Amino acid sequence: MERVLLQVRALHRLEPANNDHLAALRVALSVAVPSLLLLAADRTDLIIYAVFGALTGMYGRSEPHQLRLRHQSQAAVVLLGGLAVGVFLSVNHLHSWWLVGVEAVLAGVGSVFADRVRLKPNGPFFGILALGACASVPTVVPWQVAIAIAAGAAAFSVLVGFAGWIRSRSWQKGSVRVVPHDGAAGCRALLMHAARYTLAVGTAGSIGVLSGSGHPHWAMAAAAVPLAGADLPSSVRRGIHRMVGTFLGLAVTAVVILPGAWSLAGLFPGQQAMTMALLVVLFQFTTELFMARHYGLAMVSFTLVILLMTQLAAPIDPGVLILERGVETLVGALVGIAVVVLLRRSGSRSSRQLLGRAPLLRLPRRPRH
Repeated sequence: MERVLLQVRALHRLEPANNDHLAALRVALSVAVPSLLLLAADRTDLIIYAVFGALTGMYGRSEPHQLRLRHQSQAAVVLLGGLAVGVFLSVNHLHSWWLVGVEAVLAGVGSVFADRVRLKPNGPFFGILALGACASVPTVVPWQVAIAIAAGAAAFSVLVGFAGWIRSRSWQKGSVRVVPHDGAAGCRALLMHAARYTLAVGTAGSIGVLSGSGHPHWAMAAAAVPLAGADLPSSVRRGIHRMVGTFLGLAVTAVVILPGAWSLAGLFPGQQAMTMALLVVLFQFTTELFMARHYGLAMVSFTLVILLMTQLAAPIDPGVLILERGVETLVGALVGIAVVVLLRRSGSRSSRQLLGRAPLLRLPRRPRH
């Protein structure tokens, strides 16, 4: 029982701060500039592409400038690659099972690349999220324009991340990112982990399509979340954080977009698009502020970012949007947890240790974001 309580307490643990406000400011600036330019041009429907490109700034937050530059360039490959595939599916009206199949395969491919170069945040999550989101909204501009907006935002976020070098102009000779090469055994583990991503994402997406959901990509993205954990306990915690944080974020989202005099939609009639665009910038700041300290808290804000971008790009009934987000997140997170429980990584702790029925190793600190 004591070991179970340790795991429960770990759900609420807030990791120590590590200049999180600086990283959050960098990401918020990366999102704000292209988003406000699109707002000034009265094209808030295109903010979704700018934000996904700007998420490049979430990577390499604590690294020296030359390493951050390389890390963010690698992250841009994942984000822009996923976004480009999503735009391709949208332009060609390839949805439903096409989306599930393509995203499941690319989740595995992205996992291999992300593990190979040791991306932080772990895994291909943001790439497959961009893929599903962009595939699920109509592309109202030429596909080259959508990709150019994302690429420009990504380039700007890399510039923001490297800007501090101008002040110090110090280049740390010999500074490298440690990317271990474990031979054949490491290659097998890498491919097995990629297979877990394909299985989890494909299964969650299939359930979403069979249920008739208009947003099965949310289930696929949620299924990928637990697989980024370092071991079984941290994977389960990430899945729980994803569900609880999303549900709390949906409650806040309801205050913003549901019709009524008590909501922001009622308080600012006729200016809802501008209000939502500004809130995207604000809540991306709070997302990054807590991303490395408590994933669940970060998900409260990130849920608003995703839903507001989606509503700006392709407005639907707000109640349906909120309901489908909640259901798909629940399904996806449970599928992801099931996959990591049934197909554990080599060397990870077992479910017996998670429940306190076997000797428990010291709880590891969450990997740095």
